[in-house]
Amino acid sequence: MRVLVTGGRGLLGEAVVAELIRRGHRVTSFQRTTAGHRPGVVERLGDVTDADAVHAAVAGHDAVVHLAAKVSIVGRWAEFERVNVGGTRNVLDAVAAHGITRLVHVSSPSVAHAGRPLVGVPAAPADPAAARGHYARSKAQAEGLVLADVPAGVHLAVLRPHLVWGPGDEQLVGPIVDRARRHRLFLIDRGVALVDTLYVDNAGSAVAQALERCHLPEVARRPLVVTNGEPRTLAEMIDRIAAAAGAPGPRGSLPYPVAKVAAVGVERVWSALGRTDDPPLTAFLAEQLATAHWFDQRATREALAWAPEISVDEGFRRLAAWFGSPVPRPAATSAPRP
Repeated sequence: MRVLVTGGRGLLGEAVVAELIRRGHRVTSFQRTTAGHRPGVVERLGDVTDADAVHAAVAGHDAVVHLAAKVSIVGRWAEFERVNVGGTRNVLDAVAAHGITRLVHVSSPSVAHAGRPLVGVPAAPADPAAARGHYARSKAQAEGLVLADVPAGVHLAVLRPHLVWGPGDEQLVGPIVDRARRHRLFLIDRGVALVDTLYVDNAGSAVAQALERCHLPEVARRPLVVTNGEPRTLAEMIDRIAAAAGAPGPRGSLPYPVAKVAAVGVERVWSALGRTDDPPLTAFLAEQLATAHWFDQRATREALAWAPEISVDEGFRRLAAWFGSPVPRPAATSAPRP
Protein backbone atom coordinates (compact mmCIF):
# COMPACT_ATOMS: atom_id res chain seq x y z
CA MET A 1 0.00 0.00 0.00
CA ARG A 2 0.92 3.65 -0.40
CA VAL A 3 0.78 4.85 3.23
CA LEU A 4 0.94 8.37 4.63
CA VAL A 5 2.10 8.58 8.26
CA THR A 6 1.38 11.87 10.04
CA GLY A 7 3.92 12.62 12.74
CA GLY A 8 6.37 10.23 11.13
CA ARG A 9 9.42 11.82 12.71
CA GLY A 10 8.51 11.19 16.36
CA LEU A 11 9.60 8.19 18.41
CA LEU A 12 6.55 6.10 17.52
CA GLY A 13 6.41 7.55 14.02
CA GLU A 14 9.94 6.40 13.22
CA ALA A 15 9.12 2.89 14.43
CA VAL A 16 5.91 2.75 12.40
CA VAL A 17 7.62 4.03 9.25
CA ALA A 18 10.44 1.50 9.61
CA GLU A 19 8.02 -1.41 10.15
CA LEU A 20 5.81 -0.45 7.21
CA ILE A 21 8.84 -0.30 4.92
CA ARG A 22 10.03 -3.66 6.25
CA ARG A 23 6.64 -5.09 5.26
CA GLY A 24 6.97 -3.78 1.72
CA HIS A 25 4.69 -0.72 1.82
CA ARG A 26 5.55 2.61 0.21
CA VAL A 27 5.67 5.25 2.92
CA THR A 28 5.36 9.03 3.00
CA SER A 29 6.10 10.76 6.29
CA PHE A 30 4.17 13.99 6.92
CA GLN A 31 6.09 16.03 9.50
CA ARG A 32 6.97 19.57 10.50
CA THR A 33 10.76 19.33 10.09
CA THR A 34 13.05 17.17 8.00
CA ALA A 35 14.63 14.07 9.49
CA GLY A 36 17.31 13.78 6.84
CA HIS A 37 17.67 10.86 4.46
CA ARG A 38 15.76 7.72 5.41
CA PRO A 39 15.98 4.99 2.79
CA GLY A 40 12.60 4.26 1.25
CA VAL A 41 10.83 7.20 2.91
CA VAL A 42 9.35 10.19 1.10
CA GLU A 43 9.14 13.27 3.34
CA ARG A 44 6.39 15.90 3.11
CA LEU A 45 6.83 18.90 5.35
CA GLY A 46 3.74 20.42 6.89
CA ASP A 47 1.48 20.66 9.93
CA VAL A 48 -1.78 18.80 10.56
CA THR A 49 -3.39 22.13 11.54
CA ASP A 50 -2.91 23.31 7.93
CA ALA A 51 -5.85 21.80 6.02
CA ASP A 52 -4.37 22.55 2.60
CA ALA A 53 -1.08 20.88 3.52
CA VAL A 54 -2.90 17.82 4.85
CA HIS A 55 -4.98 17.47 1.67
CA ALA A 56 -1.88 17.78 -0.51
CA ALA A 57 -0.05 15.15 1.54
CA VAL A 58 -2.95 12.64 1.62
CA ALA A 59 -3.57 12.77 -2.13
CA GLY A 60 -2.28 9.74 -4.01
CA HIS A 61 -2.19 7.35 -1.04
CA ASP A 62 -4.23 4.26 -0.19
CA ALA A 63 -4.01 4.50 3.60
CA VAL A 64 -3.26 6.96 6.42
CA VAL A 65 -1.75 6.35 9.85
CA HIS A 66 -2.56 9.38 11.99
CA LEU A 67 0.02 9.81 14.76
CA ALA A 68 0.65 13.55 14.86
CA ALA A 69 -0.40 15.13 18.16
CA LYS A 70 0.55 17.64 20.80
CA VAL A 71 1.82 15.55 23.72
CA SER A 72 2.57 17.42 26.94
CA ILE A 73 1.50 17.64 30.56
CA VAL A 74 1.29 21.45 30.37
CA GLY A 75 0.09 24.01 27.85
CA ARG A 76 -2.99 25.98 26.85
CA TRP A 77 -6.19 24.14 26.04
CA ALA A 78 -6.56 26.08 22.79
CA GLU A 79 -3.31 24.60 21.47
CA PHE A 80 -4.24 21.02 22.38
CA GLU A 81 -7.63 21.51 20.75
CA ARG A 82 -6.10 23.07 17.62
CA VAL A 83 -3.62 20.24 17.05
CA ASN A 84 -5.29 17.14 18.45
CA VAL A 85 -8.92 17.86 17.56
CA GLY A 86 -8.58 20.29 14.65
CA GLY A 87 -5.70 18.35 13.12
CA THR A 88 -7.72 15.14 13.29
CA ARG A 89 -10.65 16.91 11.63
CA ASN A 90 -8.34 17.93 8.79
CA VAL A 91 -7.13 14.35 8.37
CA LEU A 92 -10.71 13.02 8.26
CA ASP A 93 -11.70 15.60 5.66
CA ALA A 94 -8.71 14.68 3.51
CA VAL A 95 -9.42 10.96 3.88
CA ALA A 96 -12.95 11.55 2.60
CA ALA A 97 -11.86 13.82 -0.24
CA HIS A 98 -9.13 11.56 -1.62
CA GLY A 99 -10.74 8.14 -1.49
CA ILE A 100 -8.56 6.69 1.26
CA THR A 101 -9.63 3.14 2.08
CA ARG A 102 -7.76 2.50 5.34
CA LEU A 103 -7.15 4.69 8.39
CA VAL A 104 -5.36 3.93 11.64
CA HIS A 105 -6.02 6.53 14.33
CA VAL A 106 -3.54 6.41 17.20
CA SER A 107 -5.21 7.47 20.43
CA SER A 108 -4.25 6.98 24.11
CA PRO A 109 -5.53 4.97 27.10
CA SER A 110 -5.77 8.30 28.94
CA VAL A 111 -8.99 9.03 27.02
CA ALA A 112 -10.82 6.62 29.35
CA HIS A 113 -8.99 7.40 32.60
CA ALA A 114 -10.92 9.35 35.22
CA GLY A 115 -8.26 9.23 37.95
CA ARG A 116 -9.10 5.85 39.45
CA PRO A 117 -6.71 2.87 39.26
CA LEU A 118 -6.95 0.76 36.10
CA VAL A 119 -6.25 -2.84 37.06
CA GLY A 120 -6.43 -5.52 34.36
CA VAL A 121 -9.16 -3.67 32.45
CA PRO A 122 -10.05 -3.72 28.73
CA ALA A 123 -10.46 -0.58 26.62
CA ALA A 124 -13.33 1.53 27.96
CA PRO A 125 -15.15 4.21 25.91
CA ALA A 126 -13.40 7.56 25.58
CA ASP A 127 -14.85 10.12 28.01
CA PRO A 128 -13.77 13.74 27.35
CA ALA A 129 -15.69 15.03 30.37
CA ALA A 130 -13.84 12.77 32.83
CA ALA A 131 -10.42 12.64 31.14
CA ARG A 132 -7.60 14.16 33.18
CA GLY A 133 -5.71 17.08 31.69
CA HIS A 134 -5.76 18.88 28.37
CA TYR A 135 -3.90 16.17 26.45
CA ALA A 136 -6.23 13.36 27.52
CA ARG A 137 -9.35 15.46 27.01
CA SER A 138 -8.33 16.56 23.52
CA LYS A 139 -7.38 13.01 22.51
CA ALA A 140 -10.73 11.77 23.83
CA GLN A 141 -12.53 14.34 21.70
CA ALA A 142 -10.42 13.38 18.68
CA GLU A 143 -11.17 9.67 19.12
CA GLY A 144 -14.88 10.38 19.39
CA LEU A 145 -14.69 12.51 16.25
CA VAL A 146 -12.99 9.74 14.30
CA LEU A 147 -15.44 7.04 15.39
CA ALA A 148 -18.43 9.25 14.61
CA ASP A 149 -17.33 10.86 11.36
CA VAL A 150 -15.03 8.46 9.52
CA PRO A 151 -16.41 8.21 5.99
CA ALA A 152 -18.42 5.16 4.99
CA GLY A 153 -16.27 2.64 3.18
CA VAL A 154 -13.10 3.54 5.11
CA HIS A 155 -11.69 0.68 7.17
CA LEU A 156 -10.78 2.19 10.54
CA ALA A 157 -8.58 0.90 13.36
CA VAL A 158 -8.19 2.80 16.63
CA LEU A 159 -5.18 1.94 18.79
CA ARG A 160 -4.30 3.22 22.24
CA PRO A 161 -0.60 2.52 22.88
CA HIS A 162 0.34 2.99 26.54
CA LEU A 163 3.58 4.67 27.62
CA VAL A 164 5.71 4.01 24.55
CA TRP A 165 9.43 4.11 25.37
CA GLY A 166 12.82 3.18 24.00
CA PRO A 167 16.07 4.71 22.72
CA GLY A 168 15.63 8.36 21.78
CA ASP A 169 12.44 8.81 23.81
CA GLU A 170 12.04 12.38 25.07
CA GLN A 171 8.61 11.98 26.65
CA LEU A 172 9.33 9.35 29.32
CA VAL A 173 12.98 8.30 29.25
CA GLY A 174 14.46 11.75 28.66
CA PRO A 175 12.89 13.54 31.65
CA ILE A 176 13.63 10.62 34.02
CA VAL A 177 17.29 10.50 33.02
CA ASP A 178 17.63 14.29 33.19
CA ARG A 179 16.22 14.44 36.72
CA ALA A 180 18.27 11.44 37.82
CA ARG A 181 21.47 13.09 36.65
CA ARG A 182 20.56 16.25 38.56
CA HIS A 183 19.72 14.18 41.67
CA ARG A 184 16.10 15.36 41.52
CA LEU A 185 14.43 12.03 40.85
CA PHE A 186 11.92 10.83 43.43
CA LEU A 187 8.95 8.49 43.76
CA ILE A 188 5.40 9.02 44.95
CA ASP A 189 3.94 6.53 47.41
CA ARG A 190 7.19 4.53 47.04
CA GLY A 191 6.37 3.83 43.39
CA VAL A 192 4.32 0.74 44.21
CA ALA A 193 1.68 1.33 41.52
CA LEU A 194 1.80 -1.23 38.70
CA VAL A 195 1.95 0.14 35.15
CA ASP A 196 1.94 -1.35 31.68
CA THR A 197 4.31 0.12 29.11
CA LEU A 198 5.04 -0.57 25.44
CA TYR A 199 8.52 -0.88 23.95
CA VAL A 200 8.73 1.28 20.84
CA ASP A 201 9.47 -1.48 18.31
CA ASN A 202 6.46 -3.43 19.58
CA ALA A 203 4.35 -0.30 19.16
CA GLY A 204 5.51 0.03 15.57
CA SER A 205 4.62 -3.56 14.71
CA ALA A 206 1.19 -3.25 16.39
CA VAL A 207 0.30 -0.17 14.34
CA ALA A 208 1.44 -1.83 11.10
CA GLN A 209 -0.55 -4.95 11.97
CA ALA A 210 -3.63 -2.82 12.64
CA LEU A 211 -3.27 -1.20 9.23
CA GLU A 212 -3.16 -4.57 7.51
CA ARG A 213 -6.11 -5.97 9.50
CA CYS A 214 -8.36 -2.92 9.84
CA HIS A 215 -10.81 -4.40 7.30
CA LEU A 216 -11.60 -7.29 9.64
CA PRO A 217 -14.67 -7.01 11.91
CA GLU A 218 -12.68 -7.84 15.05
CA VAL A 219 -10.50 -4.75 14.46
CA ALA A 220 -12.70 -2.28 12.58
CA ARG A 221 -13.80 0.75 14.61
CA ARG A 222 -12.95 -0.96 17.89
CA PRO A 223 -10.56 0.90 20.23
CA LEU A 224 -7.77 -1.40 21.42
CA VAL A 225 -5.26 -0.67 24.18
CA VAL A 226 -1.79 -1.93 23.26
CA THR A 227 0.92 -2.72 25.82
CA ASN A 228 3.73 -5.18 26.42
CA GLY A 229 1.43 -6.94 28.88
CA GLU A 230 4.16 -6.97 31.53
CA PRO A 231 3.08 -4.71 34.41
CA ARG A 232 5.96 -3.44 36.53
CA THR A 233 6.02 -1.13 39.51
CA LEU A 234 6.77 2.48 38.78
CA ALA A 235 9.71 2.19 41.16
CA GLU A 236 11.27 -0.53 39.00
CA MET A 237 10.60 1.25 35.71
CA ILE A 238 12.03 4.56 36.90
CA ASP A 239 15.06 2.97 38.58
CA ARG A 240 15.93 0.83 35.56
CA ILE A 241 15.53 3.69 33.08
CA ALA A 242 17.95 5.74 35.16
CA ALA A 243 20.32 2.79 35.44
CA ALA A 244 20.30 2.26 31.67
CA ALA A 245 21.76 5.74 31.34
CA GLY A 246 24.28 5.16 34.11
CA ALA A 247 22.42 7.61 36.37
CA PRO A 248 21.50 7.20 40.05
CA GLY A 249 18.07 5.92 40.98
CA PRO A 250 15.33 7.77 42.87
CA ARG A 251 16.49 9.57 45.99
CA GLY A 252 13.33 9.21 48.04
CA SER A 253 9.55 9.13 48.08
CA LEU A 254 6.71 11.52 48.86
CA PRO A 255 3.23 10.54 50.04
CA TYR A 256 0.70 11.32 47.33
CA PRO A 257 -1.25 13.95 49.39
CA VAL A 258 1.99 15.85 50.01
CA ALA A 259 3.03 15.57 46.37
CA LYS A 260 -0.36 16.81 45.18
CA VAL A 261 -0.23 19.91 47.39
CA ALA A 262 3.33 20.61 46.28
CA ALA A 263 2.33 20.17 42.64
CA VAL A 264 -0.49 22.69 42.91
CA GLY A 265 1.95 25.18 44.41
CA VAL A 266 4.47 24.61 41.64
CA GLU A 267 1.81 25.09 38.98
CA ARG A 268 0.76 28.41 40.53
CA VAL A 269 4.36 29.63 40.58
CA TRP A 270 4.87 28.63 36.94
CA SER A 271 1.64 30.41 35.97
CA ALA A 272 2.53 33.57 37.91
CA LEU A 273 5.96 33.73 36.27
CA GLY A 274 4.53 33.04 32.83
CA ARG A 275 6.91 30.14 32.29
CA THR A 276 6.32 27.88 29.29
CA ASP A 277 8.75 25.05 30.16
CA ASP A 278 7.56 21.92 31.96
CA PRO A 279 7.47 22.30 35.75
CA PRO A 280 9.17 19.59 37.83
CA LEU A 281 5.78 18.38 39.11
CA THR A 282 2.13 18.91 38.23
CA ALA A 283 -1.06 17.65 39.85
CA PHE A 284 -1.68 15.46 36.80
CA LEU A 285 1.81 13.95 36.94
CA ALA A 286 1.55 13.33 40.70
CA GLU A 287 -1.73 11.50 40.16
CA GLN A 288 -0.27 9.38 37.34
CA LEU A 289 2.73 8.41 39.47
CA ALA A 290 0.47 7.23 42.28
CA THR A 291 -2.12 5.33 40.22
CA ALA A 292 -2.02 1.81 38.77
CA HIS A 293 -2.46 1.50 34.99
CA TRP A 294 -2.40 -2.00 33.52
CA PHE A 295 -4.64 -3.60 30.97
CA ASP A 296 -6.10 -6.89 29.81
CA GLN A 297 -4.36 -7.59 26.49
CA ARG A 298 -6.25 -10.71 25.42
CA ALA A 299 -8.71 -8.91 23.11
CA THR A 300 -5.96 -6.81 21.53
CA ARG A 301 -3.72 -9.76 20.76
CA GLU A 302 -6.56 -11.86 19.38
CA ALA A 303 -7.93 -9.07 17.18
CA LEU A 304 -4.55 -8.04 15.79
CA ALA A 305 -3.08 -11.57 15.66
CA TRP A 306 -0.10 -9.90 17.28
CA ALA A 307 2.13 -10.21 20.32
CA PRO A 308 5.11 -8.11 21.39
CA GLU A 309 8.45 -9.53 20.30
CA ILE A 310 10.64 -7.49 22.64
CA SER A 311 10.18 -7.97 26.38
CA VAL A 312 10.53 -5.20 28.93
CA ASP A 313 13.81 -6.73 30.12
CA GLU A 314 15.17 -6.88 26.57
CA GLY A 315 14.02 -3.29 26.12
CA PHE A 316 16.15 -2.22 29.07
CA ARG A 317 19.15 -4.04 27.61
CA ARG A 318 18.67 -2.19 24.33
CA LEU A 319 18.23 1.12 26.12
CA ALA A 320 21.45 0.58 28.06
CA ALA A 321 23.30 -0.30 24.85
CA TRP A 322 22.00 2.90 23.23
CA PHE A 323 23.26 4.95 26.18
CA GLY A 324 26.55 3.01 26.13
CA SER A 325 26.04 1.95 29.74
CA PRO A 326 26.86 -1.35 31.48
CA VAL A 327 24.13 -3.96 31.80
CA PRO A 328 21.23 -2.26 33.62
CA ARG A 329 20.00 -3.25 37.05
CA PRO A 330 18.00 -6.51 37.08
CA ALA A 331 14.25 -6.79 37.28
CA ALA A 332 12.49 -6.72 40.60
CA THR A 333 10.06 -9.40 41.64
CA SER A 334 7.68 -10.38 38.88
CA ALA A 335 4.35 -8.65 38.43
CA PRO A 336 1.03 -10.10 37.25
CA ARG A 337 0.81 -10.93 33.55
CA PRO A 338 -2.61 -9.93 32.18
